[in-house]
Amino acid sequence: MRRFLLSSLSAVALLAACGPAEDLTSVPAAVFDEATTTQLASNPLLAEWAGPNGGVPAFDRMDIAQLKPAIEAGIAADLAEVDAIANNPAKASFANTIEAMERTGAALDRAMTYFGIWGSNLSTPEFRELQGEISPMLADYQSQVTQNAKLFARIKALHDDQANLKLNPHQARLLKLVYDRFQLNGAELEGEKRDRYAAINKELAELQTKFGNNLLADEEGWVTYLTPKQLGGLPASYVASAKASAEGLGKPGSYAVTNTRSSMDPFLTYSTERGLRETVWRNYYSRGDNNDAHDNNAVIAQILKLRHERVGLLGYKTYADWQLQDNMAPSPAAATELMEAVWRPAVARAKEEIADMQALATSEGAKITIEPWDYRFYAEKVRKAKYDLDSEEVKPYLQLDKLREAMFYVAGELFGFGFAPVPEGTIPVFHPDVKVWEVTDKASGKHVGYWYLDPYARQGKRSGAWASSYRSYSTFDGLETVLSSNNSNFVKPAPGEPLLISHDDAETFFHEFGHALHALSSSVEYPGLNGGVRDYTEFHSQLLERWLLTDQVVSTYFRHYKTGEPMPKALIEKINKAATFNQGFQTVEFLGSAIMDMRYHTVDPANLDPRAFEKDELAKLGMPKEIPMRHRSPQFGHVFSSEGYAAGYYGYLWAEVLTADAAEAFREAPGGLYDKPLAAKMVANLFTVRNAVDPGEAYRAFRGRDATPDALLRDRGFPVPEKAAQ
Repeated sequence: MRRFLLSSLSAVALLAACGPAEDLTSVPAAVFDEATTTQLASNPLLAEWAGPNGGVPAFDRMDIAQLKPAIEAGIAADLAEVDAIANNPAKASFANTIEAMERTGAALDRAMTYFGIWGSNLSTPEFRELQGEISPMLADYQSQVTQNAKLFARIKALHDDQANLKLNPHQARLLKLVYDRFQLNGAELEGEKRDRYAAINKELAELQTKFGNNLLADEEGWVTYLTPKQLGGLPASYVASAKASAEGLGKPGSYAVTNTRSSMDPFLTYSTERGLRETVWRNYYSRGDNNDAHDNNAVIAQILKLRHERVGLLGYKTYADWQLQDNMAPSPAAATELMEAVWRPAVARAKEEIADMQALATSEGAKITIEPWDYRFYAEKVRKAKYDLDSEEVKPYLQLDKLREAMFYVAGELFGFGFAPVPEGTIPVFHPDVKVWEVTDKASGKHVGYWYLDPYARQGKRSGAWASSYRSYSTFDGLETVLSSNNSNFVKPAPGEPLLISHDDAETFFHEFGHALHALSSSVEYPGLNGGVRDYTEFHSQLLERWLLTDQVVSTYFRHYKTGEPMPKALIEKINKAATFNQGFQTVEFLGSAIMDMRYHTVDPANLDPRAFEKDELAKLGMPKEIPMRHRSPQFGHVFSSEGYAAGYYGYLWAEVLTADAAEAFREAPGGLYDKPLAAKMVANLFTVRNAVDPGEAYRAFRGRDATPDALLRDRGFPVPEKAAQ
């Protein structure tokens, strides 16, 4: 069922849709009403995808006027398919129930692909209005599926009789996932509780959509314009991009600092205008918190109340207790214990970093006390003083196109993938900036999938970087290959100029490509076995970051954009020596958000004021005043614009424990990070199986044991407690 619902247990994530429904003698045919039949036959957003290798989305036929009718017809069609399964007079079997469910929802899945593009990449006021109407429709539809008593009775009958079903391990895993997800999403509720559960889902869909749109409005609406006299310290590449941004916003002759991380971060790092640094910092960290029409605090309070009430209907004490049922961390306490173990050394390191900055500022004659808008600026100065490493000295060697080639090289060495650009016009794209590559298996030449890249920031595109899939791999009903996408928000360079990026942005680029490789390497039979649990899926992408600074990548792809000369060995040595620099800031910034997320979801939210709660809890935590949370509460889209990371943002740290431990395995191998036998073991046990194997079992199959936090602490230059080292 429905690929677009797979991303989150808490979004009533059932199972992935894949391919058109097939005629099955064991499942009665679904009956569609006249309106649905008409839309299925005529709406371009519902049409089966045409084109090569199983078809591709018709992004050139996207028409916003067709979106709502497409979603409505897709929902109606899927509910009819589900009802046909639920009302099948034949005894429930794996084939006529679970496999039949895997075949449903193909039309809706296609429509939701376009819905996702408009929501993430091409948002407009017109779309946001429609989104407000469509989101509660989707929530209501999800409730109708999980609350279909006849359907769940068939699923439960199979679950209770699985000892006699003779299922293979992947089929058994799929049945477990289906049963657990229905059961955890209220399938057994009755009467008033059942009705209230559905109503809460609908309300949450509306509120979470509102949260995301408020955040996007503040990102689009707050721009700091600079005059030529206010460009002190800014690199030429940034100045050129800021000038182009201002021109695009109708302010020729000015320079625009937009309210996104990709624009804010380098400005705070290099600008010598301290007053402007404060302005830009406050604009960014006050998104959703300005006591205006886009303020998110009241929205957060209501979201938390509804989440708490909903899990209470299922008998759970807190939202976090419910959410972690489908994660590697066995409980909120276990997740919190890990975060607190890393928090203490991280804060200690951050205080050392702040002391270094203050000493340097004072030595330069600056009569200031380090504030949050000074942190990046003076961290860069300390980096230069301690390691003789200037970030701007690195950027000329980090050209986006070359980094993309480096990613392809790593994918070829580890996964055996080849990437060939698809000629423009061959495959439809939703924006001229989007490019497409065909992915093949280098050994056999067989088609693996297509990879889309949408690299640049623009109006209507949500901030950050992410990966998504338009189609997942499966074989049970014929081969379905992968359509994967990476999306970034790099500031588009001036015409004719190369896009040079920071080392941190290069890591993020590799990180998101790791998600794409996870999708592209899938070998699972059933579409519902794609995806995975939240605190495990980030592991694969974090692991790929480790190949960024390998000798093979640096020597070949870190080339000066003007001269083509390789990065000097002395500069490479400085980068490696500074590897643990600023880890206090980065770890505290992240953990502040992760711990707050867990605290929001482990307390009774009655009468909770998010603004006051954030302030009080951070004070109890001992958050350094110089460091803000990476995502303050009113802008924490991971947690409040959907439920994908709610009570689960800690998962990045959980995954980093696995990442650091796995990286040490490669360092110990004869061939290092390119050790062929270990790479094959990694791909086979950690990537290709997706969610067909329990994550703990998968990791032990690769490593031979469970991971411990020791490697993570070593990675960040933090002391390993004596007890942990024994």
